[in-house]
Amino acid sequence: MTKKFAKVALITGGTRGIGAATARLLAQQGYALCLNYRRDHASAVALQQELSGIAPKVIIVAANVAIETEVVTLFNKIDQELGCITGLVNNAGMLKKQQPLVDMDAARVSEVLTTNVMSCFLCCREAVKRMSSARGGNGGAIVNVSSAAAYTGAPNEYVDYAASKGAMDSMTKGLSLEVAAQDIRVNSVRPGCIYTDMHRDGGEALRVERLGPLLPMQRGGQPHEVAEAIVWLLSDKASYATGTFIDLAGGR
Repeated sequence: MTKKFAKVALITGGTRGIGAATARLLAQQGYALCLNYRRDHASAVALQQELSGIAPKVIIVAANVAIETEVVTLFNKIDQELGCITGLVNNAGMLKKQQPLVDMDAARVSEVLTTNVMSCFLCCREAVKRMSSARGGNGGAIVNVSSAAAYTGAPNEYVDYAASKGAMDSMTKGLSLEVAAQDIRVNSVRPGCIYTDMHRDGGEALRVERLGPLLPMQRGGQPHEVAEAIVWLLSDKASYATGTFIDLAGGR
């Protein structure tokens, strides 16, 4: 019989950057972990091996969390191998090369919105089904990783990405109100210029070096600084926080 764990967290996009930093902190706090990834199997295996002696159990699952059938399979695997999920970190996301909106085609915008918004919606849905005290669950916490772009708009760079994060913010607020009486808390963090590989995807690997000195704190942020906020929001220390947004953007 598979052992079930008291604290079980899923981190989508969990094998690099903010996701990996969050996994390291949750492992130290005794969470059994499911680390989701899409393509980079080598990084997933490396992180699983790193955390295997710290967390009670770590599984890695390749899935495109913007596809409904793959999300359902992912959550079923968590049920079978770890037990009932208690924490969800919606961290999976993407952006495309920097350009103004006037140059964006529909395929690009559709892919960004589908990846960033649908993945959050589907994973929230499956988590609520399992966590909700109204459905026989024991409650839980969800943290959506949004972006400072949701309120800056990311002009001339990623207006489509900013729009997707704005949608996540609306989802965070609405869902938090829907499930507040079902022992589920739903919160968000909004990182700004953080040292992650995502900037390379946007065509400017050194973007944080360019923008960091212009911020009030005069530097970019580190993934672990975002992870600390995520882990706090998942914990009982944040037991009275729901529908809350924590901006981690160096004062921007």
